[in-house]
Amino acid sequence: MCGIAGILTTAPYQDRLDSSIQLMQNTLQHRGPDDQGVYIAPNRQAFFAHTRLSILDLTPAGHQPMSTQDSRYWITFNGEIYNFQYLRSQLETQGEQFYSRSDTEVILKLYQRMGADCVKQLRGMFAFAIWDNQENTCFIARDPLGIKPLYYWHSGSTLVFASEIRAIVASGLPSICLSPEGLYGYLTGGSVPEPYTLIKGINCLEAGHYLYWQAGKISKQQYWQIKFAAEAISLPEATEKVLKALNDSIEHHFVSDVPVGIFLSGGIDSASIVALSRQTQKGKLRTYSIAFEENEWSEGEVAQKVADLYNTEHTEYKITASLGRDLLPQFLLSIDQPSIDGFNTFCVSHVAHQDQTKVVLSGLGGDELFGGYKTFQQVPKMVHWGQQFQKIKFITSILGKELAFWGGSPQLKRLGDFLQQKPTTASAYSSYRGIFSHSEAIKILQHYLKDSLAYSSIPPVDHKSDVFQNIGLPTNLPSLEDEVSWLELSCYMRNQLLRDSDVMSMAWGLELRVPFVDQVLLETIAAIPSNIRLAPKKQLLIQSIPELPNWLVNLPKRGFLFPFQKWIDKEWKAYFPIHKLDKKINLQLWYRHWSLAILDHWWEQINQ
Repeated sequence: MCGIAGILTTAPYQDRLDSSIQLMQNTLQHRGPDDQGVYIAPNRQAFFAHTRLSILDLTPAGHQPMSTQDSRYWITFNGEIYNFQYLRSQLETQGEQFYSRSDTEVILKLYQRMGADCVKQLRGMFAFAIWDNQENTCFIARDPLGIKPLYYWHSGSTLVFASEIRAIVASGLPSICLSPEGLYGYLTGGSVPEPYTLIKGINCLEAGHYLYWQAGKISKQQYWQIKFAAEAISLPEATEKVLKALNDSIEHHFVSDVPVGIFLSGGIDSASIVALSRQTQKGKLRTYSIAFEENEWSEGEVAQKVADLYNTEHTEYKITASLGRDLLPQFLLSIDQPSIDGFNTFCVSHVAHQDQTKVVLSGLGGDELFGGYKTFQQVPKMVHWGQQFQKIKFITSILGKELAFWGGSPQLKRLGDFLQQKPTTASAYSSYRGIFSHSEAIKILQHYLKDSLAYSSIPPVDHKSDVFQNIGLPTNLPSLEDEVSWLELSCYMRNQLLRDSDVMSMAWGLELRVPFVDQVLLETIAAIPSNIRLAPKKQLLIQSIPELPNWLVNLPKRGFLFPFQKWIDKEWKAYFPIHKLDKKINLQLWYRHWSLAILDHWWEQINQ
């Protein structure tokens, strides 16, 4: 896990970019405290920077940017390739010679032989760029499920890319203006939807895509996407298939030259990771969790029981309102893009960092794969209701407008938005998962952007889902539940959970791995029909892992939440003052107040 950055250009200011690439590297120092490097191509069309967190091949042979022996190809790479040993052995049988024990060199050799098709061989999480000194081209790729981030800014012949937005800003090349589309997506969904960011002109390279730069021009190509099918299979066959795939993923995610720990919350997903890990990891196994003084929020007792059951070396960190307040300034400095999440990962990563752990596994992704959210039941219901209401479309539209304007709660306002749209899975999902309604978001855009022309690109509410929520949603998925799973994987998980997990773990120089978010695992279980795979309360996952105790699987789902409402209203009030929009928009719910306060902190910081 590392930080990468680069500048590609044919512009005449090439001679002035040495300081820009250095500033970008400095901004990413927290992502790679063990080593750093810069490469500048002889023709000065490519500038690469790298900061390294050493996980595989801890020797200087793993230094980046790395080149092939003839110096034709140069790479800057962030991530881990879990099947690199297999790929390396295959390449060796074809006559390739290696000079390190790193996965980075394997990617270089694959690209040298296969070009862009190399990404189809890689199992893992990655974002990398490869410069070709002979053709003067650059290949930039991001992993299939979007675990590792990659942002870019393109203007004229110049392309600037990095692991974090603030590194692109640090180059001094882009101008800093809020993106109306990115801000609208953040306000309505709680996180910025790719390919947008909060800064106009800076884009997120979508998961499963690669970019190709040549002579100042770029092209983009999708190489993988999520697909679901519905093959005939019995429940016993399905559980066997899932268990085998999970064991395979866990085994691959333990590939490391340093010890690997596990985040343990008290839920089914993280307990599953611990249970399966203990079957292959016979030595010391470290687990980390967070607890609270407020018993109604704390899962510390459950996490400790799981740790005792599987004989892990467990560390619990009890967070109080005052301890959390002390961590807030550093958390705010660590934000690359605001969301309504991230503080939990920031805190538990701090615990692992204090224990000198460099790699951890997380249970992130289990809910999206196995139907753990209420959206899997509620969104299909909303779609069916919406389809019935379409029979009285005129009345439904009026009712929707009335609710959107007069609705006494945020939920009713968003329901009003839904009734004004086509009753699709995407529009229902947006309403159910939303933060602010369409009209509220427009008011907030007016506050931040001032100029009405700046947000004229935002469509009216009856076209909102087509533009912002339905991007890429396949039309041939077998069921509504599969559509919800696709949206959870592609929206909430990718735009919020994975993004925040990356930034907040890397803030402490910690690599976070997600065994549930694995391409091979997903492709293996995607053919299991949704009535089995997405059965309520993650029944398939639970039945696939008999080692999980009954007392755990019978606990009600709680989610990994903090007592934010109480803390924001009291001990954290100095960081969450009454917002200027408080009289125009209901900000009583903590996540609404949080979203605007964090946005203000971030915007002030990005402009410093």
